[in-house]
Amino acid sequence: MQEADELVFVPLGGLGEIGMNLALYGLGPRRRRKWLMVDCGLTFAEPERAGVEIIVPDVQFIEKIKQDLVGLVITHGHEDHIGALVDIGPKLACPIYATPFAGGLFAMRMAEAALTELQINTVLQGSRLALDPFDVEFIPVAHSIPESCALAIRTSRGTILHSGDWKIDPDPGLGKPTDSRRLIEIGNEGVLALVCDSTNILREGTSPSEGEVAKTLREIIAAARGRVVVTTFASNVARIRAVGLAAKAAGRKVVLVGRAMERVVAVARDAGYLEGIDEFLSPDAYSALDRDEVVILATGSQGERRAAMARISEDDHQLVRLAPGDTVIFSSRTIPGNEREVQRIVNNLVKQGAEVITDRTALIHASGHPRRGEVAKFYEWIRPRIAIPAHGEELHLAEHARFAAQCGIAHVVKARDGDVVLLAPDGPAIIDEVPHGRLCRDGNALVRLDDDAIEARQKLAFAGIVTIALAVDGKGEMAGVPDVVLAGLPAKTRAGLALDEIVDAALFETFDALPRPQRRDANLVSAAIEKAVRAAVAAAWGKKPTVHVLVVEV
Repeated sequence: MQEADELVFVPLGGLGEIGMNLALYGLGPRRRRKWLMVDCGLTFAEPERAGVEIIVPDVQFIEKIKQDLVGLVITHGHEDHIGALVDIGPKLACPIYATPFAGGLFAMRMAEAALTELQINTVLQGSRLALDPFDVEFIPVAHSIPESCALAIRTSRGTILHSGDWKIDPDPGLGKPTDSRRLIEIGNEGVLALVCDSTNILREGTSPSEGEVAKTLREIIAAARGRVVVTTFASNVARIRAVGLAAKAAGRKVVLVGRAMERVVAVARDAGYLEGIDEFLSPDAYSALDRDEVVILATGSQGERRAAMARISEDDHQLVRLAPGDTVIFSSRTIPGNEREVQRIVNNLVKQGAEVITDRTALIHASGHPRRGEVAKFYEWIRPRIAIPAHGEELHLAEHARFAAQCGIAHVVKARDGDVVLLAPDGPAIIDEVPHGRLCRDGNALVRLDDDAIEARQKLAFAGIVTIALAVDGKGEMAGVPDVVLAGLPAKTRAGLALDEIVDAALFETFDALPRPQRRDANLVSAAIEKAVRAAVAAAWGKKPTVHVLVVEV
């Protein structure tokens, strides 16, 4: 008896976290499926995770089935949808498809990484792509980056609408608005499943328009006295264009500060999205401009410590300095988890005498994601049989599942990363789980978050390290003076005790207490001193540092 074709959905990222979006669609008999991959994004590590900034999906499952991977399609050029391609792309051995703007951004990333083996095939919004057994249509949607697409994935078992990131905006600033006519037509054709963005599902109503934000920015910049700094997401070309137009209307020049901003502007100009906007200036031009003729576009709206805004706020930027009376506009919404770092920058700017404007006090930011009113309209247009909330943390996904049921969707699947969701036939149901997880970019290596090196670094960040090297002669006597280095420990405890003296005392007392025959055993001496020093420091300081002891026999 011939095994029936199954249509499955397998998320490996983005269902349980914001970012790191990666999804697979499989069609065929259970052991002979063909696979389509959608997006390949990264997310950012928690600030307290020492030495790690970038997190990417674990794709060991994809490596097992890559001979059956017919292609990777990219919904848009944000880092949480395309940023892991530098790390993961070389492992895929499949064609990659993206719109010109997303492809241009990735081409710059490849150049920076000296990566030559990947090639992006260009597709246009509104086009269709045959990747047997899948047929993929790229439907224009409004978002906070040009050329964003929802995907209508047609198969012999039904059509899936993969929303990507989207909103409904009649005045998106540039690019195409969400193509409601086409989405309604696809809904009328019949949609088996909708995999939908959940980022703003906790917010009522509809998202403000990018056109409204542009109007507010123009008013603020026109009324400002002194310098104006605008920090926003580097990829928001509509916002960059709005700042450029507002600056021109106010008789000001725009200075770009930050590599990410420079990279996006270069791609946007090549794509024609900044036509009619004066050329932006480099930071070198800043000092030659009067205070009332400059607008600075800076990276770092999320509090990134190495970005331009952090250095400007600490008066530590090589070229840019602010003065009392200057205006700083945070034309962005703080991503959950970044609040502390953003507030630190705001406080530093206020201390410098700057007027700081955020989205709490003015309409200077509009999200690129749909609120509940827009999601309800999407369900009205698409009318899927199955809803799968995606692109969100646990709370977002749970609330979206409740909301989809309220919208009358017959079947709502609460999937998470790694789940194998059977869509047809006999679906929906979660029928299996595949290997999944998170890898961190550690320098130029990819390692698991539970790797010994990452865990050791966390311990070092918490309590420092004591390194001891000593020599023992053949008679079991210490030869010379031990070399002791303390790193990451305070000089003295609250009681005024010197920690280096405590380490020395524990070292010599332990060594002297060992019988002479045992002193000739380097491993035994090392273990005894390590244990004694850690205990002595913990008793005096309250923390247990990492202790490394090297014993050399001479």
